[in-house]
Amino acid sequence: MAEVVVRAEGLTRRFGAFTAVDHVSFEVRRGEIFGFLGPNGAGKTTTIRMLLGLLEPTEGRAWVLGHDATRETARIRPRIGYVSQRFSLYPDLSVEETLRFYGAAYGLPAQRLRERIPMLLERLDLAGQSRRLVRHLAGGWRQRMALAVALLHEPEIMFLDEPTAGMDPLARREIWALLYQLAERGVTIFVTTHYMDEAEQCSRLALIHNGRLLAQGTPFELKERAGPKGIVAISATPLERAFLLLRDWPFFQHVAFHGARIHAYPRDPGLSIEEIRRRLEEAGLEEISVEWIRPSLEDVFLWLVDQAAQEAELPSRSGGALR
Repeated sequence: MAEVVVRAEGLTRRFGAFTAVDHVSFEVRRGEIFGFLGPNGAGKTTTIRMLLGLLEPTEGRAWVLGHDATRETARIRPRIGYVSQRFSLYPDLSVEETLRFYGAAYGLPAQRLRERIPMLLERLDLAGQSRRLVRHLAGGWRQRMALAVALLHEPEIMFLDEPTAGMDPLARREIWALLYQLAERGVTIFVTTHYMDEAEQCSRLALIHNGRLLAQGTPFELKERAGPKGIVAISATPLERAFLLLRDWPFFQHVAFHGARIHAYPRDPGLSIEEIRRRLEEAGLEEISVEWIRPSLEDVFLWLVDQAAQEAELPSRSGGALR
């Protein structure tokens, strides 16, 4: 098994009476893309800040590259790269000047900088922007710029806090292609996201909601939690009435709209399609379609949120959009 390079044990952060991160534990292995999936306000950024030593935990501990994330930050920072949600580069420097400035701050020799800067400009498609002032860059280009700065000193781990926010789909795809290249070279990627398509591309995932981890595993393992048959996809007319009926039936543990269909998690995997169809017909619904399907990550996440809410006797609203 690959070396563990990030470990969190019972990591907790409170702000007054509010608990932003609640006893979170996980491990990240060298060379993998580890995704932290959750809606806005779930606790993703707070967790990253504790791992980077920027915020002291209220409880629990974390280690990065074998060093205590709170007490040994000076030994960790030269070996990691960080791209935050909030853009923080100097606006009055050009792209190339920014890279030279941060290269000097990292202590890179002049000869190494002369090699690294053209290579990063080319890899991130920034060569044509090298003389442009940072303040004149659009959102997507700024994110590329932040990535270039974080990669200058060839870090062992990259911490990326929603790195594709504000990017168009093509730019997002290009960034993820770069992340795959980095992982293939042995760089560990810790990335937060609320995009389901990005979560599908991770080696492993931790699903977080309201500061608590709901589940961990590969995308395949998480979707397998639905059972050997998967979940039931149902369409009927009128759809709203079908939803209310299915929600009130004891056969299902979770029912949710999914576009023009309803996705339902059966309590008993032996439940038959014919039984569901018969009951819907007896209720007077028409144009009925019922089939077993494999769940998406979105299905799994919403199901786990609903389960957690039922256990805590709280409303199951996600608190933010997942896409």
